Amino acid sequence: MRVLITGGAGFLGSHLCDRFLSEGHTVIAMDNLITGTTRNIEHLAGHERFLFIKHDVTNYIYVEGPLDAVLHFASPASPIDYLTYPIQTLKVGALGTHKALGLAKSKEARFMLASTSEVYGDPKVHPQVETYWGNVNPIGPRGVYDEAKRFAEAMTMAYHRYHGLDTRIARIFNTYGPRMRLDDGRVVPNFIGQALRGEPLTIYGDGTQTRSFCYVEDEIEGLYRLLMSDETDPVNIGNPHEISIREFASLINELTGNTAGVVFQKSKRIEGDPQTRRPDITRARRVLGWEPTIDIREGLERTIAYFREQLETGE
Repeated sequence: MRVLITGGAGFLGSHLCDRFLSEGHTVIAMDNLITGTTRNIEHLAGHERFLFIKHDVTNYIYVEGPLDAVLHFASPASPIDYLTYPIQTLKVGALGTHKALGLAKSKEARFMLASTSEVYGDPKVHPQVETYWGNVNPIGPRGVYDEAKRFAEAMTMAYHRYHGLDTRIARIFNTYGPRMRLDDGRVVPNFIGQALRGEPLTIYGDGTQTRSFCYVEDEIEGLYRLLMSDETDPVNIGNPHEISIREFASLINELTGNTAGVVFQKSKRIEGDPQTRRPDITRARRVLGWEPTIDIREGLERTIAYFREQLETGE
């Protein structure tokens, strides 16, 4: 296949580039580099089946030649990013999705949307199933990301129903691994960065809030299988193993050998920030034959090694 991956220089996008190239496909990565970085794809420079185009997908997208699939992964994804770039986040979810769908339609290509567990908001259903409509505040600070993705899902389904476009929707839950940014504000790089510097890990609130962390290799496998499947309804792609932030901090201190412990600070919870997060992956198991295989200890050991190298080289 010949595929376009928007957001191809980002965390997930760059791993998708690797996966598709490893399967023998030709990959065009497109990114405006607001939150992505060419460091994530520099190892692909000169690859005969890889091309990088710097472009903002909220503008008209032109790609010469045929395309078999368009994977729309362009968007700020961490709270620190989408709160810094609220308008750009809304635009890439709305205008960017529209442009990417239009390109897929013109090329008669399959389309995949990178949606998010944030469409469920601060959920009142636990674990979250795809049939749950969510609990989202559209005018809260997080609404710029939540509603951008909800709109993107609605537009994707409109193209599917009205134009007959072959579409896929992946609802991505917390994912971690190499190529995350140390400064992206999410709990995995925050904790690992503090631990590797020998600092106490900062827990906001009492640490009872929960998350479910999926290692990036597992996540990419689920996304690849979804694109290759016939499933047009949204599918949760995430790890159903739920862990409290307090337990998570203890595990990272153990794996890094950090003896500084933890410190508790007043909660910085943004309105709408979910207290619990865990995917129901029944649909993924049934239609994709997929579930995570890398446990959290192994995934964290790999991620810690990556961040240790980043700190040592100063990148």
